[in-house]
Amino acid sequence: MKVDCIFCKISSGEVPAKKILENDHAFVIADLHPQAKKHFLVIPKKHIQSVATAFEEPTEAKTILGELFALGYELAQNEKLLPGGFRSVINTNADGGQTVFHLHLHILGGEKLKDGFA
Repeated sequence: MKVDCIFCKISSGEVPAKKILENDHAFVIADLHPQAKKHFLVIPKKHIQSVATAFEEPTEAKTILGELFALGYELAQNEKLLPGGFRSVINTNADGGQTVFHLHLHILGGEKLKDGFA
């Protein structure tokens, strides 16, 4: 665990948060600053800084990313985001819009989303 990482602290239970879904590899929480009617974060339990650093170990990266998308799909089904649809986003590093440097997948939906990104 990275001591100064909020997602690691949530994962370990040091910081309380309502986990909507959880499995052995990842968990889901609601985004504190939603950009859509429904906005969730799918977060690996293991600290990985970003997609860029995840691929330092390509086999593990493929497994972790697969786990994130699988949990995101389960969430989308549970939250009735399908068949309408949802957006999946991973911001990578500062220029890519990443503000918390622990890999996480955004799942946005619950309404017709605007074309493009703001």
